[in-house]
Formats: sequence, structure tokens, C-alpha cells
Amino acid sequence: MRVLLVGSGGREHALAATLKRSPLLDALFTAPGNPGTALLGENVAIAADDVAALVAFARAERIDLVVPGPEAPLVAGLADACAAAGVACAGPSAAAARLEGSKSFAKAVCDAAGIPTARWERFEDAGLAHDFVRRRGAPIVVKADGLASGKGVVVAQTVAEAEAAITAMMQEGSLGRAGTAVVIEECLEGDEVSLFAFCDGETALLIGAAQDHKRIGEDDTGANTGGMGAVSPPAFFDRDTQEQALDLLVRPMLREMNRRGTPFRGVIFAGLMLTPTGPALIEYNVRLGDPEAQALLPRLRSDLLPVLAALAAGRLGEARLRFSDEAAVAVVLAGRGYPGTPATGAPIDGIERAEAMHGVHVFQAATARDAAGTLVGAGGRVLTVVAVASALAEARDAAYAGVAAIEWPDAVWRRDIGVRALVRALAARHAL
Repeated sequence: MRVLLVGSGGREHALAATLKRSPLLDALFTAPGNPGTALLGENVAIAADDVAALVAFARAERIDLVVPGPEAPLVAGLADACAAAGVACAGPSAAAARLEGSKSFAKAVCDAAGIPTARWERFEDAGLAHDFVRRRGAPIVVKADGLASGKGVVVAQTVAEAEAAITAMMQEGSLGRAGTAVVIEECLEGDEVSLFAFCDGETALLIGAAQDHKRIGEDDTGANTGGMGAVSPPAFFDRDTQEQALDLLVRPMLREMNRRGTPFRGVIFAGLMLTPTGPALIEYNVRLGDPEAQALLPRLRSDLLPVLAALAAGRLGEARLRFSDEAAVAVVLAGRGYPGTPATGAPIDGIERAEAMHGVHVFQAATARDAAGTLVGAGGRVLTVVAVASALAEARDAAYAGVAAIEWPDAVWRRDIGVRALVRALAARHAL
């Protein structure tokens, strides 16, 4: 099969590495890709959200399957354009991608389907939003209604913090069009996890779960980011429990989307909170997470490509996925200054040393080659170092050994990825 992978991040490098292992793969193109994906196939200089150019390339190169990585091209209608051109695409239509493109749409679907989620209100008027948080108090959650690259959520511990978020999003335009309307909802308490499944409109096939670390600083302090690391699987969320969560939070959504005439076909990423009264949905995303994908995919032991092809063809019931029982820990290395303006241009060395270690993988994201061909940092989240081992503690040690092998003067990273999961696993073991 000839495959066009869309995107340029660490998630796409992990997808490319996974697809490269398939005996069914004849050619792999990544648009626009990064220096890591260039080692696995051919990069194509087309922006991930340039839908017309992507479809034109797919037709010209006789692409058998388009695999979308990020959400933006899906919300922009990539799957619809592929369908019109007769090209298979493993992603949802623009109408179905509204599950991520609009927080209020996703909430309305949950309410109609009886899916447990936080109580919420949508506001287009900043004054009414301010009045609401003053009445309700804190803690409270303020979310940009539109796409904000994982940075449109503020869990406000005080009313002043909530009002500052409303002002920034709605009145100062900090998130552009994404923040012209906001969803304000109650703050759920518990353990937050990410649950993933392939869907073909009716069938949901469990991929697995991971736990992200969103804040820039240790002990979950500092600003929100796109994700500074992940652990898979969560120590307290086994596959039986994951299947139960699919029954509660995903399969009813598929039925409701079918009822609305907009079936969902693609990857669903259910961010959920394990509350004292059971799982509740935080939000849906319509793609694999980043960095969760980097922690999940190295544990995959079956062929991903036929599963994606079956998804695109509506035959997911025939597909099978097999993951190892091993633990994976992913540590993100970001450019100094992230999530603000990151330092760029410094050389990166030692990726080969890290990957020579047993069970260690390094996925590139915001990297580039300078005029001399040297690999340099070129953005916010630049590398993800992942280690897979039989036990969580071993995976964590190996991941940080991989980090230590990399020389990059601008690198910043969290040193506590996996600590919380390790504490939970040890507590569970002592409770037996």
C-alpha cells in the first residue's frame, strides 16, 4: 500500500515508525514531516492543513490510504475532500470532527447520549461569562470553544484566575477565533486519563490508555502545555476497565452521531476523569494524542496498517490489535522558554546513543536541519524519548537514561514523568 501520513510532530514520527514495520507498506510519504520521518520515507512539502494540495498529491501519487495525524486538517474537511476524490482516509468527516472542533458541540452530544460529563454553559458574551463565574465560584474550568492546540483550557483555582482566562480568550484574543466563545464547566476531581479507540461509525476497537503530564513544571505546576510526557498504560486503569469506559463514554457517542447523520470514523481520544462516582468525560479529540501516541505505539505488536485500512473501509469489526503488557514512559524535551517563545537553532546530538539503549526510542517533532545539515531545535516540543520495559520503574529509568544521552543546550524537561503512576503501582502492590 502507498500511504500518505499527514503531520509533522512526534506523534507522526511514531506513526511513521509503526507503519514502516508493516509488510503491506509499499511507499510512505509524510506531509510535511520532519527530519525523523525523512529517515522512514519521503517528506512532502505540503502543509498539514492544505487540504486541496494534500488531495491533489494523493491522486497524483496513487495513494491508497491517507492517515491524518493532527486535528486541524480534519476539522478543515480533509476526509470529505478525500472521499470526493475517491481516496481512502482513516479520519472523520468535518461534521464528525466537530467533536474536537467545538467543545459545546461535544457537550451537547454527551447530554443527548446520556454520557456523564461536567455541568457546563457556553458563552459568547464576555460580560455574561464573568457574571457566571462570580456566581458559581471556584475551582472552575474555562475552555475555548474552538481548536487551541491543547492550550485552550484553564483550570482556575480562584475566581480571579477564571476571569483572567475569560478576558484573555474573549476580550484580548489570546487564542484567536478559538476563544471568541468559551465553555465554562464544573471542575471534576480524580485521576485524569486518556482513552483511545479506532471507530468506523458503529464499531469501537480499543487501542489503549495513557496518562499525560500537561503542566510545564514538576508536580504539575506552571503553565499548561501540549503535553510534557506520558505513561502507558496507567497503573490503575487496566484493559477491562478501559473497555467498560468505552461502553460508557464512546459507544453511546457513536450511536448519537449516527442518529444525527454524521457517523464518526477515525481515532477517538476520550479525555476522562476517574471520579469517585465513576468515569466522566472531560472532552473528545479526534486523533491520537501527542505525546500519548509515542507511549502507546511502541507497545503495539500487531500490524497497524490493515487496521487503518479496515477503519477507512468501514470493516473495523474484522480488525485485530495486540499490545504488549509492558510499560512505556515518554519524556518530552522542549525548547527553553516553552510554552512561551522557545529558544531555537541549537544543535542536537546523541539521538543515536539514546536509541542504542535497549527499549529506547526517540521521536522528533520540532526539529530541522541547518545549512550545514546539523539537526537543530526548531520549536516548542522538540523530542520525545520513550522507553518500553517489563516494569514501570525500569521503563522510567531507561527513558531518563535516554534523555541523559542527548546533548542539546536548550533542552528543558520534567524530571517526574511516571512518578505518580509508580507511587500508585507500589501502593496497589502493598495493598495485596
